[in-house]
Amino acid sequence: MPTATISFDKFNQLQDDACHQRIRAARERLGNKAVLLCHHYQRADVYQYADLTGDSLKLARLASQTEAQYIVFCGVHFMAEVADIMSQPGQTAILPDLAAGCSMADMANLAKVERCWRELGEVLDVDQQVTPVTYINSAADLKAFCGAHGGIVCTSSNAGTIATWAFGRREKILFFPDQHLGRWTGHKMGIALDEMEVWDPDLEMGGLSVEQIRHAKLLLWKGHCSVHQMFQPAHILRFRNQHPDGLVISHPECSFEVCRQSDFVGSTEHIVRTIKEASPNTRWLVGTELNLVNRLAEEVRHEGKIVQFMAPTVCMCSTMQRIDPQHLAWTLENLADGKVVNPIQVPEHEAELAKVALERMLTVS
Repeated sequence: MPTATISFDKFNQLQDDACHQRIRAARERLGNKAVLLCHHYQRADVYQYADLTGDSLKLARLASQTEAQYIVFCGVHFMAEVADIMSQPGQTAILPDLAAGCSMADMANLAKVERCWRELGEVLDVDQQVTPVTYINSAADLKAFCGAHGGIVCTSSNAGTIATWAFGRREKILFFPDQHLGRWTGHKMGIALDEMEVWDPDLEMGGLSVEQIRHAKLLLWKGHCSVHQMFQPAHILRFRNQHPDGLVISHPECSFEVCRQSDFVGSTEHIVRTIKEASPNTRWLVGTELNLVNRLAEEVRHEGKIVQFMAPTVCMCSTMQRIDPQHLAWTLENLADGKVVNPIQVPEHEAELAKVALERMLTVS
């Protein structure tokens, strides 16, 4: 069998129509050897080929259950890492474009988290008082850090359940990398805002005093989603003035003020389910990624439901957008020829510890 892969250069300039023909042909050749997982934020021209779809929690479960030899993850890097960690021996996780990363995940790295842990240890008995909780939107080595320190992974679907588990073990949580999901989760649990402090990893002791660290129940990493930070309370106010009977639903990665002014707050799965189960002829303002909102608007239009995007500017996940028909065609055609491109392989020692934290999440959830 030839060892050389087909160069991406042969696909980079292909028109979309040609790519779609080659995607369909390669999938037919592959049969059930490959499964395509797509996140809700994936662009429509790729999402149409998905075998399995969902939010991060659902896809983590699906990645652990599929029996296909190849798991082609149409998402971003941390999602493909989860697929690799949760996969069975002999399976290969693949990311069609290695440049599909996550700016939020990049806001917390292992060196800074370890420094944070050491600095907290100067004030607290950190291994007895603090449970590290990482959002699934993080690198595998941070999941491994949580696995090694009695911590756990969460998603936007189960953050409240995971936080309850964590507080049942220790009195404080270090939550990274998204401060907004952590803050909203704490608020829903009845934790006062002055008991939730933001840890700035670029400042000594996170920019906090000893008193603040001791008083805090939730230490929130200074990180955010570049998409969800674009939504503003003013967008909701304008909508309510124009449509007093309209409903607002937001993702918990939005700012605290946006979440507080929304009628519903939840994960992408929650947003999809809530709007699909709503009464006909309702109008919705949605604070999450553009591809999901546009797809959902089309799916419920026949019921007279109007679904509109919260921000006046375009807010899509630009890194996930990198998984385009050209990269998907290139990936699948190589696979059909027996050649693997862009495999995602988490180092074994990291994978073992990360799997501990992920399996804790799946058990608790």
